Amino acid sequence: MIDIHSHILPQIDDGARFLEESMQMAKQAVSQGITHIVATPHHRTSKFFNHKTTVLHEVEQLNLALNNANIPLTVLPGQEIRLFGEMEEKLAEEELLTVNDTGTFILVELPSTHVPAYSKQLFYNLMLQDIYPIVVHPERNQEILTRPDILYDLVNMGVYTQLTAGSVTGQFGRKIKKFCMQLLENNQAHFIASDAHNIRERACHMQAAYSVVKQAWGEQLTHTLQQHALHAIQGTFIHKDQPQKIKQNFFQLLWRA
Repeated sequence: MIDIHSHILPQIDDGARFLEESMQMAKQAVSQGITHIVATPHHRTSKFFNHKTTVLHEVEQLNLALNNANIPLTVLPGQEIRLFGEMEEKLAEEELLTVNDTGTFILVELPSTHVPAYSKQLFYNLMLQDIYPIVVHPERNQEILTRPDILYDLVNMGVYTQLTAGSVTGQFGRKIKKFCMQLLENNQAHFIASDAHNIRERACHMQAAYSVVKQAWGEQLTHTLQQHALHAIQGTFIHKDQPQKIKQNFFQLLWRA
């Protein structure tokens, strides 16, 4: 199993204590059947700035430590990049990391409360360069929850989305789990990843999430999602089924008005 989004480098500039936490997270990932995991430290938030060169170095060091400890996990480089207007320029300046540094897919985090007005144009510009945004945990964005057509429009133009495993299992509440199921049902979700931050309250729940998907839709969708993860780390083309708009009943529309 491949996990394309984990904060297995929880705070890469804080030394030995966090190396130990990374090792514990690695053991937990292996217990979930994960063989490859993309390290996605936060980048360009109010608290975190993790440059591409720093991440590449720390991932190399973590893989050495895992090998020395005989932990059968391969860590690949990445970032969870908070959306900002100069992403194109910073990609050109080698500040930003695509998934596994292949130059194809890039993990983008939206603000939690809204979708910036410039998002669509920025994503379009990236795709013109054959760099495809993967919007992470859109199910937890407040504006998307109340106006799901915003996400539909992004997916319809070629953007990919990734659900957090804990959202699929209900860790973030019934409303978010239901929205995840609607996104999967309507071909608006393309990956499931752990978004693990530690081994406690934000742990890895990949097996449980895939079990939910399998129970609802069977083996085929589970296999498809796992194949998408493989393609993401390889930087190869991912076929997407045509997205459908989420059907809303009258009471949902009234509540969101």
